[in-house]
Amino acid sequence: MKNDLFSIGTFTIHGYGLMIGIGFLAAYLLSDYRAKRQGLDPDHVFGLAVWAIVIGLVSAKVLYYITTIDEIIKNPRLLLDIPNGFVVYGGIIGGIIGGYVYCRRHKLEFLKYVDLVLPAVALAQGFGRLGCFLAGCCYGRETAGAFAVVFQESAYAPNGVPLLPTQLMSSALNFLHFFFLMWLSGRSRRDGEVGGMYLLLYSTGRFIMEFFRGDLIRGTVGSLTTSQFISLFTAVFGVVLIIAARRAARGTGQSNIQENTDEQEGKTW
Repeated sequence: MKNDLFSIGTFTIHGYGLMIGIGFLAAYLLSDYRAKRQGLDPDHVFGLAVWAIVIGLVSAKVLYYITTIDEIIKNPRLLLDIPNGFVVYGGIIGGIIGGYVYCRRHKLEFLKYVDLVLPAVALAQGFGRLGCFLAGCCYGRETAGAFAVVFQESAYAPNGVPLLPTQLMSSALNFLHFFFLMWLSGRSRRDGEVGGMYLLLYSTGRFIMEFFRGDLIRGTVGSLTTSQFISLFTAVFGVVLIIAARRAARGTGQSNIQENTDEQEGKTW
């Protein structure tokens, strides 16, 4: 609930930036470790991460501009506010596109790397939402219930008002999402299934969580928020990817169960 954690001279450590940094580092180290265990080239993890992060950040910013276009038309100087304002879905979509381009350039099996990286993305998102809580962005609706948080020094959330802690709720869901995907990746031998499950579960959780969010600045599409509208498409794409992965596995005779679970867990983690 306090974004400025501490200062060293004129340099201030911000909670949001710190959590984002921890998330990126944890995701990279985990992906690098798992790549070695799974026989994938760990050198490509760094290149893949750079492409995904750069294109993901650009896409997240562009989608934010799109969702706030009315305000930008009134005040074009908002375009210069680069550090603030990103939409997670833009980052996810852009990151996947960046990863795909990288894999095509280096002739890598895209779905294998998708399954490798996306559990780590869920982990990074868990830390990222903790950063949102410290900064006060992505806040929840006003509530009279006991399960509430009151911000006092937030530049984003209404101060002095009991709000649903949607940031903590989202963080918990992301961490659960991560552990489930790690469990699934230890048992699935179907390329693309873990990636499809990430899209399906994240989209479902995000669609539901939007009902509890109080920051409507991101716009709406009909009766749905922008994120809910996008969730419909990403969920469908996730289902299609899961079905395609399972059909491909049946066609090649792949099995989704390891003979030795302990051995596979060692390869995965």
